[in-house]
Amino acid sequence: MNTFTLLTLIHIAVALVMPFLLVGVINRTKSWWGARKGPGLFQSYHDLRRLLRKRPVVSDTATPLFRLGAYVVLVCGLAAMAFVPLLGQFAPLSFAQDFVAVAYTLGLARIVLMLSAMDVGSPFEGMGAAREAMFGAFAEPALFLLLGTVGAATGLSSFADMLGHLRHTSYYLLVVLPLAAALLILLQTEAARVPVDDPLTHLELTMIHEVMILDHSGPELAAMQYAAGLKMTLYAGLIATLLNPLDPLAAPLAASAVAVLLMLGVAVVVGCFESLMARLPLPWVPRYVWLAGWLVGFAALVVGVVGGGL
Repeated sequence: MNTFTLLTLIHIAVALVMPFLLVGVINRTKSWWGARKGPGLFQSYHDLRRLLRKRPVVSDTATPLFRLGAYVVLVCGLAAMAFVPLLGQFAPLSFAQDFVAVAYTLGLARIVLMLSAMDVGSPFEGMGAAREAMFGAFAEPALFLLLGTVGAATGLSSFADMLGHLRHTSYYLLVVLPLAAALLILLQTEAARVPVDDPLTHLELTMIHEVMILDHSGPELAAMQYAAGLKMTLYAGLIATLLNPLDPLAAPLAASAVAVLLMLGVAVVVGCFESLMARLPLPWVPRYVWLAGWLVGFAALVVGVVGGGL
């Protein structure tokens, strides 16, 4: 088996399993802070299996778009994972400016999610869709600025090459922490985690992501929950690639092991955030998301002034 095939198989396995494992590590971390045993690491997998066996209940006012939307969101998440480097400087599908395809695939998922939420005519879900659009408008420019900064720093244009090659540049140590912190904020925003959102809340007036899937049930709810886990895995993989010191093409097994450990470390950090601080008041959330843009802006300034990349 050649290296590309081996890494592709590992990438697929990590992409499919990590959504369950990351949620499990986050929940166990929160349980540790609360001096509780907590659920099993793969409890979310058992929850999804239970949902798949249930018959969905659909509102009389919903159109076929409501049920179709859940599967479109899931397919978009799976498609984006094929372009995202999880194990280092490697992705199964890679070409010049492929990060644009990833961003637009995630954007399509966001639009379909909002449309399916508004399809049932619930005011709460419409409110959640409006908040999703607003916070997405803050997060997406920060992601593009981050990718543009890394591209200018490395002179490369594919997702995997940009993030994987950044460690070979002279100013890597100056920009790695701001970029990793910005990606962590984007993870919390896009995956609906504390302090941006609370996936366990039952207060409709404060929900963002959860309020949009209130009327989903059965397999459709399972698809939505797994898609949210995929998005969290995507951003955790980006952070792991940014920090991974090993080249997967030279040492595939070692680089993959380090990447998995780094992603689990990201889950521990997210769990600590959720244990040590409360969800931010809604008017403060945009300012927190803007912080990702400021951090990336600082990294861009370093690249432009120190390295001459901009």
